[in-house]
Amino acid sequence: MASKQQANSPGSSGDDERKRKRMLSNRESARRSRMRKQKHLDELIEQARQMQEENKKLRSMIDASADLYINYSSENNVLRAQLSKLTDRLGCLNSVLEIASEVNGLDVDIQSIPDSLLEPWQLPYPSQHIPASAQMFPC
Repeated sequence: MASKQQANSPGSSGDDERKRKRMLSNRESARRSRMRKQKHLDELIEQARQMQEENKKLRSMIDASADLYINYSSENNVLRAQLSKLTDRLGCLNSVLEIASEVNGLDVDIQSIPDSLLEPWQLPYPSQHIPASAQMFPC
């Protein structure tokens, strides 16, 4: 009976009211927290989607660059082979001209093969730096 008297006392109704208000406040706070959490999750999902899209574009750019590199490399190899053949041919023709000039007694000015043909990896001009910046490549 004593507990019934305490439950009906004027002070306990104020406690009940405070508990009820606190419970509603906690529910509202939990609801807002869930909404913030969901919003953050949605933002992370969108960010992941954008990053995957950017990754896809970058992979495609890398693949295109790799294809260009392969094409240029094979073309360069063909040109080097042609250069080698032509350099050998030029050397042979110069030898024939030397022999012909000695046999005929003619003074023929036979130019030597330029170093740039004999050593194609050595550029005849000093290398020039190509200025580049990150802004040149759109993201």
